[in-house]
Amino acid sequence: MLSTLDRYIIKKFLGTFFFILAVIMTIAVVFDVSEKTEDFSEMTATFWQIVTQYYVNFVIYYSNFFSGLLIFIAVVLFTSRLAHRSEVIAMLSGGVSYNRFLRPYFISGTVLALVALFVNHMILPDANKIRLAFEEEHIRAQFFIDDSHIHREIQPGTIAYFESFDAHARRGFHFSLEHWDSLQLKSKLFADRATYDTLTGHWKVEDYYIRTIDGQEEHIERGTMLDTALTLVPSDVGQRPGNAAAMRTPALDAFIAAERARGGSDTAFFELERHQRTSTPFAVFVFTLIGVGLSSRKVRGGTGLHLALGFLIALMYVFAQKITSVAATNAGLPPLVAVWIPNVIFLTLGIYIYRTAPK
Repeated sequence: MLSTLDRYIIKKFLGTFFFILAVIMTIAVVFDVSEKTEDFSEMTATFWQIVTQYYVNFVIYYSNFFSGLLIFIAVVLFTSRLAHRSEVIAMLSGGVSYNRFLRPYFISGTVLALVALFVNHMILPDANKIRLAFEEEHIRAQFFIDDSHIHREIQPGTIAYFESFDAHARRGFHFSLEHWDSLQLKSKLFADRATYDTLTGHWKVEDYYIRTIDGQEEHIERGTMLDTALTLVPSDVGQRPGNAAAMRTPALDAFIAAERARGGSDTAFFELERHQRTSTPFAVFVFTLIGVGLSSRKVRGGTGLHLALGFLIALMYVFAQKITSVAATNAGLPPLVAVWIPNVIFLTLGIYIYRTAPK
């Protein structure tokens, strides 16, 4: 059963968190509206579509994105006030152990972490799918998957290559198609452009030539347009990085597995998205431990000093996340390790702060 102390701290914790969340989301929506006013005036979407398809899902996405840091700020803010009014001292001197004092914090943190897990794996992907579709139709211009080489093994011995791919127009540039027999190259098609026809399901290549190898002889065929029947669709070529956030976890796992099977090596971003859905909710416990340990001390400077330290640690955590993410996408660090390194580092810091906290 929850005691009066538990209910008091849980009420303060959740109340402060949801108040800060509401304020931050209101400010975010106001700034986004001011930035996109011209876009909204020119688009065909109705006011109802803008609200329900874009801003409802916008709030869901950014609420979840900033929830860990906002939980940290909420803990620091209201616990610092308790310490400044000597309520923490009164609790501890009244016989409440420090571990007992932490209990309602972790009850609240567990509730928020479970909600975040459910949202990350089940609700947020669907919300992102609607939001990204709205952006793609009404706001964003065409995008490119990557300027680097894109290789896909369509079937054993058949390899397609795009130097770059415009997913909006379903068009690839500097396209080639190789046919191999064991270790021997049998033919290779080169084309300046390859465009996917949604009506026929075929790829049309432009300004092409085909080099066919038969033993010691070679034959070259040139042309301006060729209709092919490749068993390849644009989604097989690549995904907009943001689309990873629009896939439910089983679909994301299937996409990563299929990408690897086709010979795609650029899956780090999608794997980061997959593992962050679990590691981010765990950060709630890390932030709670650090926040209580910092702000339960009564110090000169009070809430202001605690908030300054809190913001500094939050920025350090974000910086650590960015470093490990870059290391995963560019330096070969395993994505699973990359997403958990900041949590492990700051959990160690939290344990140190907890052990040195006045009890």
